[in-house]
Amino acid sequence: MQFTKVAAATFFFFSSIYAAPLQTRASCIETCGSTCYWQSDIDAALNQGYSLLQSGETDNNYPHQYRDDEGFDFPVSGPYYEYPILSSYKVYTGGSPGADRVIFNSDGDFAGLITHTGSSNYDGFVQCNAA
Repeated sequence: MQFTKVAAATFFFFSSIYAAPLQTRASCIETCGSTCYWQSDIDAALNQGYSLLQSGETDNNYPHQYRDDEGFDFPVSGPYYEYPILSSYKVYTGGSPGADRVIFNSDGDFAGLITHTGSSNYDGFVQCNAA
């Protein structure tokens, strides 16, 4: 009987530890193409891009100014900058930037997520969909 209680307690302890990361990924904030991004993914990309902007450094020419040729209605004022947000959920540090971008202004305020996926122009963007 004592073994069963210990086994059950151990099971619940470890299942709660391993279930926690799944719970933090339970809420999709925005979807770009078929990729669902969580707030932590957006924050990580924005923080990396803004940190590089402040220091005057770049990762493979990112961040760089985003001209907003598409005329999106962002909730913050520009000038805007773009930085890759990766569908692998890793923070971009160079190499292929993929299709998705986090947009922020010179104050580091989040403006939105955009993607090349679904755009009718080769270099064009469309807005990602909020959940």
